Amino acid sequence: MPDNTRRARDEAFWQTFADRYDRHPGPVNLENGYFGRMSRTVVEEYQRNIELINNSNSIYVRQRFEQHDSLDIHAQLAELIGVRAQSVAFTHNATAGLQSLIRNYNRLQPGDQVLICDLEYDTVKGAMRWLAQHRGVEVIEIEHAHPATFDSLLATYREAFIRYPKLKLMALTHVTHRTGLVMPVQAIAALAKEHGVDIILDGAHALGQIEFDLEALGIAFAGYNLHKWIGSPLTLGFIYIAPQRLADIDPDMGEMHFPVGDIRSRTPYSTPNVPALMTLPLVFEEHRSLGGAAAKGARVNYLRNLWVSAVRNLPGIEVMTPDDPRLYCGITSMRFTRHADQQAMVERLLNDYNLFTVVRNGAACGPCIRVTPSLTTTAAEIQSLILALNELR
Repeated sequence: MPDNTRRARDEAFWQTFADRYDRHPGPVNLENGYFGRMSRTVVEEYQRNIELINNSNSIYVRQRFEQHDSLDIHAQLAELIGVRAQSVAFTHNATAGLQSLIRNYNRLQPGDQVLICDLEYDTVKGAMRWLAQHRGVEVIEIEHAHPATFDSLLATYREAFIRYPKLKLMALTHVTHRTGLVMPVQAIAALAKEHGVDIILDGAHALGQIEFDLEALGIAFAGYNLHKWIGSPLTLGFIYIAPQRLADIDPDMGEMHFPVGDIRSRTPYSTPNVPALMTLPLVFEEHRSLGGAAAKGARVNYLRNLWVSAVRNLPGIEVMTPDDPRLYCGITSMRFTRHADQQAMVERLLNDYNLFTVVRNGAACGPCIRVTPSLTTTAAEIQSLILALNELR
């Protein structure tokens, strides 16, 4: 496999990759953090599977899929992330999985404290606040200094662990959806362990563009999406629970379709999107054949650095995400400092330059414009973004 850093700059190679995707006329999409695209071959496979299930109905699902094929796909998912099959279970998306982990975490007592920060996903914040209503815990909410550094992030959590000795559980987002900040998960997890604090990790934006080892990270509970950087159909995600910690997550609302020792009991039992699940072997094959997260991450990081390096020091523009390679990925946010209304600037980018971006609110550092290239984004399209930012600033 060629060096990923060198290949990331090879526009001819990435054009051959982009040719695997159907493209319709319209704006340049720089909001690929919402969900990713399926390749043409994956779409065709998905459509075939829809037709198969529609025609065979429960005969195939009951006789073949539930008893055999689903178990094989489940094992392939575990192999993809380097864990045992007993430690993963499919969900509809990362959010559904994280909600299951939070509501079923059983080591909290009234008076305990749980921790969230300003950069967490709103639904995760809501689930942690739900614990206050239903478990009698106190929710501690912290804000991160801006601009963030590796040391400042660790210092903020260290201070929280010392200041709030009743902390038992915290949410942590691997790649924050607002600014693209990559949290130093391994270092934070080590600190949390010292203070007896469990982590539920939101990995929604991490899987597929960042290489990681869950055991090395020190994470016991996590939720992920397969439809962002892996390239699956929508409605697919999964949870991870370290096997030795399964007993700390209760079966979901008394779920009894699976034995208590089966991680699948930790998510709601329902009819899944069977055609989408059947498509995953091809999705995994394409992900691996490209070079996995190492190759994908190198490409989107390269595209990110193209525009960030061109505008980082320009008056009128503030890039919200640091340049420490430990703290960024393909997702990065900025704002126009001379314009109060960032939504108006998003509309200018779209209407005047045909560039689609999105505003993210909720971070303590203020509203920002999220820019997320995809694997099919070209360097020429990034140059169009640089031109637009220069003219609009």
